[in-house]
Amino acid sequence: MKVYDWHIAPNPRRLHIYLAEKGIKVDLEEVSGEGFRLLPSYIAKYPHAMVPMLELDDGTLIGEVMAIARYFEELHPDPPLMGTHAKDKAIVEMWERRANEEGMLAASELFRNTHDAFAERGLPGSALPVPRIPALVDRANARLSRFFSKLDKQLADNEFVAGSRYTIADVTTLCGIDFAKWTAVEIPPDHKNLRRWYDAVSARPSAKA
Repeated sequence: MKVYDWHIAPNPRRLHIYLAEKGIKVDLEEVSGEGFRLLPSYIAKYPHAMVPMLELDDGTLIGEVMAIARYFEELHPDPPLMGTHAKDKAIVEMWERRANEEGMLAASELFRNTHDAFAERGLPGSALPVPRIPALVDRANARLSRFFSKLDKQLADNEFVAGSRYTIADVTTLCGIDFAKWTAVEIPPDHKNLRRWYDAVSARPSAKA
């Protein structure tokens, strides 16, 4: 098996961190081309045109970070990064979804509607032009502000995003916050709980995977 990768992109980084925390090594194939574009050969193989993507030995193609992580979680349950029992799994998934939808997607909305290379690429994976929408910049900034505040409140009583253990919810939250930095959006200085958490998880060896 192997993972088709774009090493600098935020979603592949989520998978890199997850695999590093698990101690799983998988062959990687870089599919980034020039101008922030995927290689045509990769798009021909995988028309969904997003990364990362896992190809199994039997030829099965699995896209989406969480789908790939679930596959590996079943094969390598320790250490558990997606919960240990019914309630725990539900809480981890709840916070991971919030981190993705309110953090990662907000950062993506801001980046795609401000970076010149994405002027006609407002949505990922689209083969047709999708012009950027300047009004979405303000909305994305407001979304990120709410996300930071929500996480700061959650982390006032929890060491990690979903409770007392490091999970995939922390992985997605970290990548969302670092993605926001691409457009110069930082954790507000008064969000001390979020800053404490961010410094701690950024220091983990997996964060540099």
